[in-house]
Amino acid sequence: MPKHIVSGLKYIAAVNLTKQGHSQREIAKALNMNRSTVSHYLNGRNLSWRSIEVARIITEMCPRDFLLLTHSLTQNTEMTRTIIRTCQKQRFQGKVRNSCIGCGLCVDTCLMKAISLRDLKAHIESEWCCGCLICVEMCPTDSIEIKEVELDGNNRSN
Repeated sequence: MPKHIVSGLKYIAAVNLTKQGHSQREIAKALNMNRSTVSHYLNGRNLSWRSIEVARIITEMCPRDFLLLTHSLTQNTEMTRTIIRTCQKQRFQGKVRNSCIGCGLCVDTCLMKAISLRDLKAHIESEWCCGCLICVEMCPTDSIEIKEVELDGNNRSN
């Protein structure tokens, strides 16, 4: 069943990537599939509708659960990043305060690979942040802040 759920997640991601204007070749590369399978998915063939239903439920989970479940199902960081980035409706912005000591715990735990160290300080590439808050929990100096933002870039009031 996990492979069927991954197929459902890939289907949703492929549909969303198509809506964003990506070619079947680009989609196949991003999702580690062959073009024929992408074509079949986009035409509604070779896919269980129950798998799509389960995948839709997964995409609506809280960001942390969506990320961890997708990563455990795919066992592939790049595919996970693509699925999360493509299917997640929310966007997040990360901020690192000056209290950061550059320990790198956040870098090591970020499954989205959205955090890097620059000049001994963590830097969050908000484009890839999925809002799972794992980095916030791991930070020993409480230096990371993640906020959900509107699609126009404004912070949402919490």
